[in-house]
Amino acid sequence: MTWLSASELHAMGFSSIGNDVLISRQARFYNCPRIRIGDNVRIDDFCVLSAGVEGIHIGNHVHIALFCSLMGQANIWLEDFSGLSSRVSIYSSNDDYSGKALTNPTVPDAYKNVRHAPVKVGRHVIIGSGSVILPGVILAEGAAVAALSLVKADCQPFSIYAGTPARRIGERSRGLLEYEQQLMSDIKGERSPTDTR
Repeated sequence: MTWLSASELHAMGFSSIGNDVLISRQARFYNCPRIRIGDNVRIDDFCVLSAGVEGIHIGNHVHIALFCSLMGQANIWLEDFSGLSSRVSIYSSNDDYSGKALTNPTVPDAYKNVRHAPVKVGRHVIIGSGSVILPGVILAEGAAVAALSLVKADCQPFSIYAGTPARRIGERSRGLLEYEQQLMSDIKGERSPTDTR
C-alpha cells in the first residue's frame, strides 16, 4: 500500500485534515470540502468516501479498512477510536424499495423517494467485515457489530450485535477505556518513566 504525501492530502481540499493521516493512493474521495479528518487516521486501498451536503466527519485514531464505502446526503460521523473492517458500507441515503417511486441516480428527484438520515458511529465502535449500516442508525459508544451484519436500528453502548437484521447477542468489555486513558497519558507525556504498564 502506498500513501499520499502530506502535500497531496492538503491539495485535495478537505474541510480539515489532522496530523499523522495515512490515506492510500487507491482510495477515492468525492466532495472533499465536506470531509473533515482528525489525527491518526488511516484509510486503506479501494475505499470510497462520497460526502453529501451534510458531510463526513472522521475523528481521531480511526481506521477504515480495504474496500469500505461511506456515502449519502446526510451526515456520517465516525467518532474517535472507531474502526471499520474491510468491505463495510455505511449509507446515509437510501432509495425507496417499495415500488411506489423510481430509483437510482439517473432519475430526476421528483420521481424518487430517497430517505436521508445521519449515521453516527460512536467512540470505540468496531464494525466487522462485510457489514452494512443503513440511514438513521446510531451505534453508541463501544458497540461491536459482527461480520456480515445488517444494522438498521440503533445499537446500545458496549453491546455486541450480529445477524441480518442485527440483534443484540451480548455485552462488550469496557476494559478498552483504561487503555485509551493510558494511551492519552503517553501521548501527553504524563506517564512517569518508572511506570512499567
